[in-house]
Amino acid sequence: MTFNNPEYLFLLLLLIPMIYWYLKEMHKSDASLQISSHRNLKQFSKSNKVKLLHLPFVFRTLALIALIFAIARPQASNSWRTQNTEGIDIMLALDISGTMMAEDLKPNRLEASKDVATEFILSRPNDNIGLVVFSGESFTQCPLTTDHAVLVNLFKGVKYGMIEDGTAIGLGLANAINRIKESKTKSKVIILLTDGSNNRGDIAPITAAEIAKTFGIRVYAIGVGSYGMVNIPVQTPMGMQYQQMESEFDEKSLQEIASMTGGNYFRATNNSKLRSIYKEIDQLEKTKISVREYSKKDEQFYLFALLAFLFALSEVLLRVTVLKKIP
Repeated sequence: MTFNNPEYLFLLLLLIPMIYWYLKEMHKSDASLQISSHRNLKQFSKSNKVKLLHLPFVFRTLALIALIFAIARPQASNSWRTQNTEGIDIMLALDISGTMMAEDLKPNRLEASKDVATEFILSRPNDNIGLVVFSGESFTQCPLTTDHAVLVNLFKGVKYGMIEDGTAIGLGLANAINRIKESKTKSKVIILLTDGSNNRGDIAPITAAEIAKTFGIRVYAIGVGSYGMVNIPVQTPMGMQYQQMESEFDEKSLQEIASMTGGNYFRATNNSKLRSIYKEIDQLEKTKISVREYSKKDEQFYLFALLAFLFALSEVLLRVTVLKKIP
């Protein structure tokens, strides 16, 4: 049972001063009579009037409680809900090479990518999601899991310098494929995010894409970086220095990878664009949910209103009959 106006239940606090006033008045109205001894009075039973003396106040209190419950409008609900969900498997392949430290995205490409990817992960509770990182080499930071809290914590630990520098896009993609290829779900997706051109590893990006196509895996490729010159922090003997370089990478290969596997290619030139890309992917790979819902609420206030009336009537009847006072 629920209440449509639960704020009226605070009126029950009125019972506290009401009961206090009643006890105080009863104490003031007690009569006293001096007698030598009251031991012999115990053999006499109390009259009906004495036994029923407090009953009118009890009825009045119950009437007030029932009236407050009626005002709060109690409702009985009868509902059922059927929901069928079908999650998908998603592997994130994240470039953590030195150029990902460029600050055209804020605070830099890597941190911006981590923040937006975390939002994406938390928005898809029904999916198995894993993480592969790559630069000159590649390794699995987190296998496919539905425990997204663990995945997010592992995501936070990703940083530049974890592995040898370079950009082994083909190796990173192949590693992600290896982690998702045995999945039994109907939809298998890899989100490949990089800002460079393949210059390391023994597997060419196009070769990895062909393998993905064989296993029915869609690849959404995201190229990160603005156009023109960008600043990249470089550690030198004189401390951290900024080096300018041209923001360019092999977009053609990324476009081919996405096209070959039935995915899409996106270019993220700033934080808001990167966020909108993940939102678009989220819509393209929306989890299928079939929901059938029924809800019905029945008003129950009239039951409490009737009780309030009966309690109030009982109090009046007692006061004008059995407990009637003669002035």
